[in-house]
Amino acid sequence: MIALTLAQIAHATSGRLQPAGTATADTVVSGTVDTDSRNLGAGDIFVAKPGEVTDGHLFVDAAAGAGAALAIVEHVVDAPISQIVVADAVQALADLARMVVARVRAEGTLRIVGITGSNGKTTTKNLLARILSDEGETVAPRASYNNEVGAPLTMLRVQASTRFLVCEFGASGPGAIAKLAGLVTPDIGVVLMVGMAHAGGFGGIEETARAKAELVAAVRPGGLAVLNADDPRVAAMAAGAAERGIAVRWFGTTAAADVRAGDIETDAAGTRCVLTVDDEQLPLRLQVLGAHHVMNAMAALTAAVALGVSPADAVARLETVELAERWRMQPMGGQRVRIINDAYNASPDSMVAALRTLAQITGPGERTVAVLGAMSELGEYAGEAHDRIGELAVRLRIQRIVVIGPEARRLFLSAVAEGSWDNEAVYFATADEAYDYLLTELRDGDRVLVKSSNAAGLRFLGDRLGESFS
Repeated sequence: MIALTLAQIAHATSGRLQPAGTATADTVVSGTVDTDSRNLGAGDIFVAKPGEVTDGHLFVDAAAGAGAALAIVEHVVDAPISQIVVADAVQALADLARMVVARVRAEGTLRIVGITGSNGKTTTKNLLARILSDEGETVAPRASYNNEVGAPLTMLRVQASTRFLVCEFGASGPGAIAKLAGLVTPDIGVVLMVGMAHAGGFGGIEETARAKAELVAAVRPGGLAVLNADDPRVAAMAAGAAERGIAVRWFGTTAAADVRAGDIETDAAGTRCVLTVDDEQLPLRLQVLGAHHVMNAMAALTAAVALGVSPADAVARLETVELAERWRMQPMGGQRVRIINDAYNASPDSMVAALRTLAQITGPGERTVAVLGAMSELGEYAGEAHDRIGELAVRLRIQRIVVIGPEARRLFLSAVAEGSWDNEAVYFATADEAYDYLLTELRDGDRVLVKSSNAAGLRFLGDRLGESFS
């Protein structure tokens, strides 16, 4: 974080300062801001956020012991550390982020990109950060820091020397993206796609579309919206951009896109395509598995070019990315048995894309194995969504379908009903049971996809399989 006095932080957070030791209102702090006391060191700032499982106030003393200079709290804690008492620690975190970003933006050349969409946010964020990092100091979220806590923590990492801030905005309901994006008013807003991810929290796909459009509405006057020309719900957001005088740049596979891809081919080494950027054609060899990541690459490239990066440089940097993020289409195992661990998150759209990728990268004499768990946060749409994935797995002729967990049992039943009658589909209540089965079932030439939402925990099963078959 930039250097601020305790008084300035108290003012930004509407808090009451209680200095400790030799500290005064004029004491300057500039350390890292975090809600996890285990990540703190000398001079850092701890935000004591109440949580569902535990309360951050229980760890203020640990933060002081780690050398933290300040704790932002909702009530005074008996600990040897300066404290700022606020009404709401999460809101205080947001208010502090807003002030810090505004100061850096006013004093330097900071450019801000916001990214949202039902799928692909983290991959696109990482691809864009890779492109921009060669242009200047770039701050981007760690992992999927895209909620009311993670997004402000990312924003607070900016310094006076930061040239680019890439923000990822997720949401579980209407208004969340507007609130987060409103903290920074991005120069560029990127909307990837509108799908069924988190549809249960939004009340349906049309409500999801309205929520994603909140990013376009938050782009600063004179800014740019980067929109997916292939998604009708995203394309419709151009009308709102026009009303606000926001320019639009398109990416996709249609002729209308400013950045478009053609001749897309996928194999076990990645995806090849030819990109057209306005009138310039550039071949791209993306190492990240899955043809669906071409759309994420185009979105990142479109934003980067708008920020002044040459298309050729952007493509060259995209080609150096080997892995989008841990547990996202992550190759593991060895040549005999290859594991693709894609179990950090799952929605109907990403599940379809992953299964299709599995089918595409499996060659003659090799066998497709899909290890599937539940998709979370689909609400009333969960049953039908799992039905469709079970049916698709059979239609893609996935040769072994391993379904895990009670929440995913309907997927298994749908696969059986679709035609998986000869033990192609099996069901296990727990990941441990599935692991024991797979140890004896997998054989040379198998290509194994592990896919589920984070809550199902199959990413750890993927890790175990990767180690066992490495």
